[in-house]
Amino acid sequence: MPNSYFQFKQFTIQQDKCAMKVCTDACLFGAWVVEKISKDNNIKQVLDIGTGTGLLSLMLAQNMNASIDAVEFNKDAADQAEENFSKSLWGNQLIIFNCNIAEHTTAYKYDFIISNPPFFENDLKSADEERNAAMHSSTLTLQNLLLQVKSLLNHNGKVAVLIPYKRCNYFEQLLIENDFFIHQQLNVKQSVNHDFFRSQYIFSLQPGTALERNELMIHDSNKQYTTAFTDLLKDYYLKL
Repeated sequence: MPNSYFQFKQFTIQQDKCAMKVCTDACLFGAWVVEKISKDNNIKQVLDIGTGTGLLSLMLAQNMNASIDAVEFNKDAADQAEENFSKSLWGNQLIIFNCNIAEHTTAYKYDFIISNPPFFENDLKSADEERNAAMHSSTLTLQNLLLQVKSLLNHNGKVAVLIPYKRCNYFEQLLIENDFFIHQQLNVKQSVNHDFFRSQYIFSLQPGTALERNELMIHDSNKQYTTAFTDLLKDYYLKL
């Protein structure tokens, strides 16, 4: 299959129109979130902030009956997401909004918000401005993200965010300052020989039970996918 496509078991991501490509950590994030929240029947309205080509929205739609609003400020990515949604089995659940999240308004609050926000704030940037916008938080800082989330979230709603592991301490301090409570965290590394590189959070405005912090390796010592990884992704990947 061409590099402009990413084929899953039940949907295909076409991504030839923009710089926001599907990556393994985003797939893992989506699968982990689905495992944690798909059985929550109280989730009726979902918001995907920075949907890119629509990966996370499609993974949620595959497993939930909720209505999903996907917001993407990049026009090419939004157009690609709309095309991917329309070709999927769940087009009636998915709506794309081509706007900045600060401009997104609704008559309702969301029961669940998910975001894989721009990475690498203050890190070295490339010469490609479109890629910078996709990979750097020059357009959406973590602080601004939390402010928008707080204004759009149902009082009893939950939020899932994927960030670089090295920003965990900073992010957790922001959560405290914005009155959020962490419920679950998953730290991810490529293999036993690598440091952690991503961290996945679920949090809310309500205190919960004891905080769960877990770890996951993508590859084992033989450079094969670990059982933990395959268990999460087996319903999505064509070959595992």
